[in-house]
Amino acid sequence: MSKPAGLVDCCCTTSRELRVTDGLPTGMGPCETAQFLRQRLEEGISYARNRRNAFRRSASLVKIFSLLLSASSTIILGLQDLNLWASLAFSLVAVTTVVNAVEPFFNWRSRWVLMEEMQSKFHRLSDELEYLLIATPPEDLRADQIDPLFQEHQQVWAEASQRWIADRTRPSSPAEER
Repeated sequence: MSKPAGLVDCCCTTSRELRVTDGLPTGMGPCETAQFLRQRLEEGISYARNRRNAFRRSASLVKIFSLLLSASSTIILGLQDLNLWASLAFSLVAVTTVVNAVEPFFNWRSRWVLMEEMQSKFHRLSDELEYLLIATPPEDLRADQIDPLFQEHQQVWAEASQRWIADRTRPSSPAEER
């Protein structure tokens, strides 16, 4: 996503000292607060993009590996000389079973979807912030215009954490429910 030239410094012309409490700056004006939120949104987008790609890759690789093992074992079982081939096929069936058990445990697909949703929400918030900064003259920008965006940013993280925990604590098979 490209940003219009000069937008980063559109309203932050003061160079006052900021206090730092618990690693976060305090006492920021609306412009500095908007810049802080913009940076946090960009970090969230980057995090979600990187994790989404890793989860998508893992989900795809496990599914492809499982399909290859299933197909190979079926073909091998169909061959006439069953001694060597039959044992190899049954070994592949066993490995396929293990791979199919691993996928629900790690649940890469739902994690991939979660990161996709999270990234989408961060992009929307980032667009809203960009519009606010473009449409509002710096002297008219108020903290109460930025606070709802930050609260929604926090809500995105909270929802993602809750879903992550729910997905990790949910049994991955009916046998685990017993």
